[in-house]
Amino acid sequence: MVAAQAPSSVRVDAWVWAIRLYATRSAATAACRAGHVKVNGASAKPAHAVRPGDTVRADTPAGERIVVVTGLIEKRTSAALAALNYDDRTPPPPPKEERPAEIRRDRGAGRPTKRDRRLTERLRGRA
Repeated sequence: MVAAQAPSSVRVDAWVWAIRLYATRSAATAACRAGHVKVNGASAKPAHAVRPGDTVRADTPAGERIVVVTGLIEKRTSAALAALNYDDRTPPPPPKEERPAEIRRDRGAGRPTKRDRRLTERLRGRA
């Protein structure tokens, strides 16, 4: 009887779902199709194979994540076991004081005018 061998590669959509970058497999597949997942700097289709040592960049709802493949899994497991299969290289978020302050309008003030929009963009540094 032959022992089952570990796979040498796994589909990128299954892998990013299994390590919990995306909540569902279909969300992972949709992100790959939209170009939000890159393997070694190149956009990856859902069936693209990942191997140990590959760098995966994914634009997730929580922000961009950069991970290096250290193990291959196809099935979703616990978060602790999933963490053994990747090395997280995501830079830490900037400190709170460096983030621009949110601009809030008074409740019931109505729709912003063109002048209000221009002032807001100037405050955000986009003008």
